[in-house]
Amino acid sequence: MSDLTSDQLARYIDHTLLKPEATHADVEALIAEAVRLGTYSVCVSPNMLPLSIPEGSGLKVAAVCGFPSGKHLSEVKAREAALAVAAGADEIDMVIDVGAVRDGRIADVQADIQAVRDAVPAPTVLKVIIEAAALDDAEIVAACVAAVAASADFVKTSTGFHPAGGASERAVRLMAETVEGELGVKASGGIRTREDAIRMIEAGATRLGVSASAAVLGEATAAPATY
Repeated sequence: MSDLTSDQLARYIDHTLLKPEATHADVEALIAEAVRLGTYSVCVSPNMLPLSIPEGSGLKVAAVCGFPSGKHLSEVKAREAALAVAAGADEIDMVIDVGAVRDGRIADVQADIQAVRDAVPAPTVLKVIIEAAALDDAEIVAACVAAVAASADFVKTSTGFHPAGGASERAVRLMAETVEGELGVKASGGIRTREDAIRMIEAGATRLGVSASAAVLGEATAAPATY
């Protein structure tokens, strides 16, 4: 994977802006940068929708749901996701209740994911953020199994906001081994350089959540990451 061109690497990237102080002008700049870099999508907060995506760019739109704590009622997550799709989102990145995983309430986690899946059926892409850095290996596996059972499309490592940390190669590898190709694996949180990105892809990531996309793609003048 180290021989990926910048254009090829860009197609793995959800160019992300989720900081609370983000403005609509910031999101417009994000879109312009994403188009210039050729990233797969932009990922934004749902209240930033709808977005003005340049015609013919092919840029996808992702929005988060239940972000960043996951401690929302399932009905609220489902409604938030449905509103985001109605406003133009192609993909939803939802946060599970990580505490429910740690409690061993995996049926509740699956039901939570299923509620959002039912609200935003295919072709909307559903990614499930499990906050892997806050879980042990058995819990990571259980969360991934719940996502598979609820017909999600991806499992995702992190919000990027949890103090336990973001993506790790170990977690990505375990997640990829667990879903066995049935779901994609998105690594997010702490990916700052091309080398970080390549390590995650080699570990099994099929999508990357990145705010420092210009730096990852080799632009030395890129602004610091703000994910």
